[in-house]
Amino acid sequence: QLTLVDSGGGLVQPGGSLRLSCAASGFTLDSFGVSWFHQPPGKEREAVSCISQSGTTTNYAHSVKGRFTMSREKHTAYLQMNNLNPEDTAVYYCAADWGPVCERDGIEVADPADFGYWGQGTHVTVSS
Repeated sequence: QLTLVDSGGGLVQPGGSLRLSCAASGFTLDSFGVSWFHQPPGKEREAVSCISQSGTTTNYAHSVKGRFTMSREKHTAYLQMNNLNPEDTAVYYCAADWGPVCERDGIEVADPADFGYWGQGTHVTVSS
């Protein structure tokens, strides 16, 4: 059984940092395209970062570029989030799948419809 488990969320003040983790079991992440999505309250889920299956490409949404850094190891993916602001408040999900899921024409980062494996989500709240 292929599963992903997200962790690392919490309450943080504006300007603070968090590191999210995505642990895989039943498969190794280094052979998949892996993306972090967030879903702010009342809004749709959208990708904030994506590492390609080959590992040669990492894309970021404009809103997080320069503040968030995604990395991937054999069994775990990470999202280092710095200089957080209230607009980053959301449930964060990691997702994985085979193929060019991070390299779709016309898609800034990734399309959730391309991913078949999802973590359960971890809540991030940025508030003073």
